[in-house]
Amino acid sequence: MIRHWVTTKDGSPSLYVPDLTQHYHSLHGALQESRHVFIASGLHQFPEQSEVRILEIGFGTGLNALLSHFEKAQKSQKIHYRSLEKYPLEEAEWQALEWPEFFNENPDYKAFYNSLHEAPWNEAHGLHPLFAVHKEQIDLKNFKPEPDHYDLIYFDAFSPEAQADLWTEEIFQKMHSALRPGGLLVSYCVKGIVRRAMKSAGFLVEKIPGPPGKREMARAHKA
Repeated sequence: MIRHWVTTKDGSPSLYVPDLTQHYHSLHGALQESRHVFIASGLHQFPEQSEVRILEIGFGTGLNALLSHFEKAQKSQKIHYRSLEKYPLEEAEWQALEWPEFFNENPDYKAFYNSLHEAPWNEAHGLHPLFAVHKEQIDLKNFKPEPDHYDLIYFDAFSPEAQADLWTEEIFQKMHSALRPGGLLVSYCVKGIVRRAMKSAGFLVEKIPGPPGKREMARAHKA
């Protein structure tokens, strides 16, 4: 997969995939999108839990994992992070992605970012006493999750225009099964066809304010 480095409007980096005409993040700001959609609207909804199990669809640049460790609401919270990615970045690609907001001011961010990417795929790793990661190179359609296991799903696949087969009722049934009762799925995508697929899979779906440049996003609940 050919990918090119780009800078988004908030100064943070992202990648562009010409074959799919897709960016990894919003061009309005990669960092502010991840903070709003996945951290504030997702992880911060579990402030009282001592441990949170997260399933991420699309590891990408590792930004969501990075923020989940450093910007959780409760600093003592332990994160169990499982991420699925069909096309992992090459070392030269992730080494080239610089995050000036973090790396110029706090070496801990850089060290943790490197650890996330250096951790071998398809194995579980304890990167920190409060953060364990398991990156799996797999097609989402072949993934078989444990039922009622996760508290939170970051659904961060490429858009339905690029990967329609990942936004179907069948896929969301799998996500619904993977979540424990009371769990959440958050996604930047709020298209009608996506919300209908989520609802058909059993989710209670709400539209909530989106990040800068996007009016709304989706948050789905498992009753």
